[in-house]
Amino acid sequence: MAASVGLTVPPTLITNDPREAREFAKGVGRIIYKPLYIGLHDLDGKPASIWVREVDAEDLDDSIAGTMHLFQARCDKVADLRVTVIGDKMFCVKIKTADANLLDWRYDYDQLSYSVVEPPAELVDAIQAYLRRFDLVFGCFDFAVTRHGALVFLECNPNGQWGWLEEATGLPMTTALADLLEKGTR
Repeated sequence: MAASVGLTVPPTLITNDPREAREFAKGVGRIIYKPLYIGLHDLDGKPASIWVREVDAEDLDDSIAGTMHLFQARCDKVADLRVTVIGDKMFCVKIKTADANLLDWRYDYDQLSYSVVEPPAELVDAIQAYLRRFDLVFGCFDFAVTRHGALVFLECNPNGQWGWLEEATGLPMTTALADLLEKGTR
């Protein structure tokens, strides 16, 4: 991963306007829906969560008006990159799934493989600028990796999960968090 790669951001729309959502879908082609808040919901007495999923323009009906939705152009990917930043430490893990069609790797942790990689310099610079801009000392950055090696920025979760990555890779994330809390600054 240390080689220079392109970094892009997919077209994204946050709206509760059905017409605007349909126009967006027509303009960018294949789109995905992401909830702005992932919580557990009770469906038929069973806990469930709303995950990332692909939607068709014809599925975008007037129910969208009920709340804000996040739509994003779908990118074809071969892997994901999770970059967890804790203070001045950056931990970069490539996540691959056995199912190439799996849209969201959280659907099935059992089929994932992890490899620790060096983030490209331009990615490090972009992440550090993002953290400075939003005055953050922690963030989980998610990128899609295309078959040509380009990185597509999907999101930064300022309270993202990381414990399973430490367990899978041996990266010293807990130590970095303890060090950050002990120092009290970056």
